[in-house]
Amino acid sequence: MLNSDSILLTLKVASITTVLLLLISTPLAWWVVNLNRKRRVLVEAFLSLPLILPPTVLGFYLLILLNPNGLIASTLKSLGHSGQLTFNFTGLVIGSVIYSLPFTVQPLINSFSKVPRKYLDSARLMGAGKLDQFFSIVLPLSKSGFILGGILSFAHTIGEFGVVMMIGGNIPKVTRVVSIDIFTHVEALEFEKAHQLSFIMLVFSLIILILVYSLSSSRKGERND
Repeated sequence: MLNSDSILLTLKVASITTVLLLLISTPLAWWVVNLNRKRRVLVEAFLSLPLILPPTVLGFYLLILLNPNGLIASTLKSLGHSGQLTFNFTGLVIGSVIYSLPFTVQPLINSFSKVPRKYLDSARLMGAGKLDQFFSIVLPLSKSGFILGGILSFAHTIGEFGVVMMIGGNIPKVTRVVSIDIFTHVEALEFEKAHQLSFIMLVFSLIILILVYSLSSSRKGERND
């Protein structure tokens, strides 16, 4: 019988990661959009590093950065936190947020960039402040970017392996997400269980791609209208 622990853990990590990424990426994307061209190129390149870096490389540096004797852990310890940021659920979320960041921030950057400046200029002339302009004009016109970013981030987090293995390890019911569970079953020659989980991932991936392409098609239709 298929063990659902890894599936539930994966969904939990992906859900929390997606919410955090939307909260973090919204102001970050708006900041990037308002940078001058040279700075924007550099910042976007830096934010997109997880797309190019091998997951194990990113996981390795996160492991060093978040080690119990490091600056971040020491600071947290001084504030009463245990300082343990690796090989637990917290480590999974931190690694997932950094690894999936480009899949949230890039759709938002693209959506924010397409907001007509004349709308913002008109709002400014009418006395609207920057925050008012952002919440009243930019956010409503960027709804599709949030939907796309949320879907891609959730799906990308579901399929992680290298980063979560490096920073979370393979601890049952704690850090063993679906991708690691499949690997564990294959190592143990439990091919039937590996096949069941893999098939679930295959169907899930297909559904996500259909949603993404449907959304993309709808956006093109709106622009053509």
